[in-house]
Amino acid sequence: MVEHTDRLRIRNYSEATIKKRITYVRGFAIWCQDRNLTCAIHITKPILESYQRHLYRYRKSNGQPLSWGSQHLALKEIRTYFAWLAKMNHIAFSPAADLELPRQPKTLPKAILTADEVEQVLAGPDTRTPIGLRDRAILETFYSTGIRRSELCALRLDEIHVERRALFIDRGKGQKDRYIPIGTRALLWIARYVEGVRDQFSTPESDNTLFLTIHGTEFEPDTITEYGRRYIQAAGIDKPGACHIYRHTMATLMHENGADLTLIQQILGHAKSDTTQIYARTSIRRLQEIHDKTHPAELKED
Repeated sequence: MVEHTDRLRIRNYSEATIKKRITYVRGFAIWCQDRNLTCAIHITKPILESYQRHLYRYRKSNGQPLSWGSQHLALKEIRTYFAWLAKMNHIAFSPAADLELPRQPKTLPKAILTADEVEQVLAGPDTRTPIGLRDRAILETFYSTGIRRSELCALRLDEIHVERRALFIDRGKGQKDRYIPIGTRALLWIARYVEGVRDQFSTPESDNTLFLTIHGTEFEPDTITEYGRRYIQAAGIDKPGACHIYRHTMATLMHENGADLTLIQQILGHAKSDTTQIYARTSIRRLQEIHDKTHPAELKED
């Protein structure tokens, strides 16, 4: 496992990606140990198929099953691991080579906020307080840019380019850098936070981090998720979601207002255009307009 981890580091995968990939393999290893399967050469395709059924039947602490995406990623990583073992001659061949992975359904985002609902959420933080001002700047940044929570946590002061109205995302998902636009309103709230209250959170160890916790440290992604969810609930909006809902909402509303999907793909940092295509399916406004203009029931005179 250590050798495999080193290989991933040499290939310049991010620590977050390495941790996730190793977690999938370690989960399989623990399952095998519970069944006295302690050597890779003893693993067969039927054993792997048994683990696949285990993942399908597994229930999380909240009683929910693993998503198809999680099952797919776990088995894909196990297949990659055994391919590596075979390549390094640790085993004669990979028993996972012909393992069929579960198909991932092309699901749509569970919830999209309306423009009015977003404004309700943004108005939630008490901007008379340092924490409220910071949180308003965070929410405005999410909505304006659609960045991922990990990207927001990692933002640095020198990555805000006011004149260009852009953010520099340093090694985002897939270790890819990109520039993305940010709106004037979001920049104003960031400026109010930085110039007005950031020093109240800052410590000598804070370095150049843009958004700081009350302890002067960089936010953990899970903490940001809790903040995002809290303000949605406080606004009285009964929709699931936390940070990613701003990303989905921004992309959907921009597409409805005429933004090209290729440009949205660049902003969101999607490696594949297929990922961005979901926003063509969530943009209902254009379909409604065509429906109203062409459906016989809508054209029928009262």
